[in-house]
This record gives sequence, C-alpha cells and structure tokens, in this order.
Amino acid sequence: MRKDYHTWDQIMQLAAKLVSHLRREDYDVLLAITRGGMVPACLVSEALDLRNVLTAAVMFYTDVGKTLDEPRFLQFPSDALLIGKRVLIVDDVWDTGKTAVAVRERVRQAGGYPTVAVLHFKPARNRFPGDQPDFYAMETDDWIVYPWDPERLGTR
Repeated sequence: MRKDYHTWDQIMQLAAKLVSHLRREDYDVLLAITRGGMVPACLVSEALDLRNVLTAAVMFYTDVGKTLDEPRFLQFPSDALLIGKRVLIVDDVWDTGKTAVAVRERVRQAGGYPTVAVLHFKPARNRFPGDQPDFYAMETDDWIVYPWDPERLGTR
C-alpha cells in the first residue's frame, strides 16, 4: 500500500476545508474518535468554538493494513451526555468505515443525532456501499501517515 506523508501545513489546510462545510449552530457536542481523530477534533472544535468535546476510545487498527474484525470500544460517553444532542463525530480517516459506522450507531442508540466528519475518505476501501462520511476534506486510496504518527515521531 502506498504511503502518503502529510505535513502539518497540509493537515491545517484539510481541517480548514472540512470546517468550511460545517456550521457551529448545527452541533451541541463534538465526539472525537481516539486516537487518530484527536488532533482533527481539536482543530475543528477550536475553529467552530465547540467546547463540549467528548471522546470515544475505539481500537480497530493494530498496524498498517492490520485490523481487528470489529472495532473495540475501550471507552464511550454515557447515554445521558448524548440523548437529544446533535453530535459531530470527528476522525482522521474513513477507511473501511467500520469505526465511524460503529460510533455513529452507538450515538444513535444513545438517542443522539450523529454527523460524521473526517479529513480523509477512502471510497475504494469503504465496506458500506451507499454510505460515506457526511463531510470529508479529501478522497484518497493511500495509507496516510499523519504528522502525529509514531512512525514520524521515531517511536515506532
């Protein structure tokens, strides 16, 4: 799989493009998908001045191209924090879509109204025909290496 190394400047540009499609008044809470979605979620929350930020700790990828059968929820907000709320779910990438779809469904089950926004959408790898993020900044088929990736930080 081809790797595409993104710079901080590219991430800032993609975040700005993503934010340009979003309106602050459409959301009550932002739900960041850990770990990859933490930085994009911070950028989006700052740009939209969304201060109510929650996290969904989800594990799916174990290495480049290696995944679990299903996303594993390590932590998720209580239903009381989501019921009746318009929830902006932010992640770095919609690859197969399994993580975003699982989080979106958990928000719906809690009584929330989810919208999914990601920096990168990979339509060729999407396992949910007819489904995709509500908003995304860029389409790609490459493995994106983000500036915060351990490979880039020299810790892996």
